[in-house]
Amino acid sequence: MRQIGVLLSKSYKLLSIAAILEVFETVNKFYEADGLPLPFHINILTSEETLATQKEAFGYTLQSIKEAETMEIILIPAFTSDNMAETLQANYACIPHLIRQYNAGACVGTFCTGAFLLGASGLLNGKIATTHVDASNGFAQAFPSVKLKADKTVTQDGRLYTSGGATSSFHLLLHLVHEYCGKEMAIKIAKVFAIDMDRDKQSYFSTFQPSKDHNDDLVASAQAKIESNYQDAATIEELIKDIPSSRRNIVRRFKQITGITPIEYLQQTRIEAAKKLLVKTGQQMSEIIFNSGYSDPKAFRKVFKKSVGMTPSQYREKFQVR
Repeated sequence: MRQIGVLLSKSYKLLSIAAILEVFETVNKFYEADGLPLPFHINILTSEETLATQKEAFGYTLQSIKEAETMEIILIPAFTSDNMAETLQANYACIPHLIRQYNAGACVGTFCTGAFLLGASGLLNGKIATTHVDASNGFAQAFPSVKLKADKTVTQDGRLYTSGGATSSFHLLLHLVHEYCGKEMAIKIAKVFAIDMDRDKQSYFSTFQPSKDHNDDLVASAQAKIESNYQDAATIEELIKDIPSSRRNIVRRFKQITGITPIEYLQQTRIEAAKKLLVKTGQQMSEIIFNSGYSDPKAFRKVFKKSVGMTPSQYREKFQVR
């Protein structure tokens, strides 16, 4: 029987914990119905601080992660908090024990923004990972040594697993069920939870949400100029020419603050505008291309597909409310 450790972190997302428990409990029920030994023993692990005030959760007796035996895999749920620095500080006491478990042979899997805790452990340095698409820029800034694959639904690098946002959690769970119990059981679980087994990208769910929680007036000025004039300017130089600083300095500070270059920021601003026009209006494609700042339809389609993961027509078909 494989020991599964689910980390009851502070600021955990209830949906994330529920998905983990539902999937592994359902697998166990299938085995039980067939008269087979259960494949998983589920353990809910938490910090000593939480254990001092809480003894049970979700029908399970809580265990100290500090005292826990080595798990087959430890799963870190998503966080509800948007303040990751504060959230990581609140959960910092768990990090040494995650490292100890990993060094003892455990696998570690994270769901959505739970990847931030694994990133803070240092175990992801030099390895590939994903997280919620809208948290990707913040993750890349916080953990530059991690090879972030922001468009991926699930990643595996050795004994480390990560998943993207929300329903991507089910894709990681399917991946683990397939790995531990075989393809037939993975298909059964996919049918029970109506999971599209073939989805491997999450980029088309992303929303461009640039960081503005900073005190750099130069960068704020560049952001404002790009967002106000993205339809009219032909080049980034036109947009930043009036900012009292060298282009090199602007680019350096801009990337340091936002995680991307001014040119990438302009592109993403235009693509986000195009996505809104595709979903919320009935404009012809030529109008959308022009109104989002592009003059070359071929260039627009190329950039859109690279950024979003599908063509503009496919995006409209998938998300427009008729």
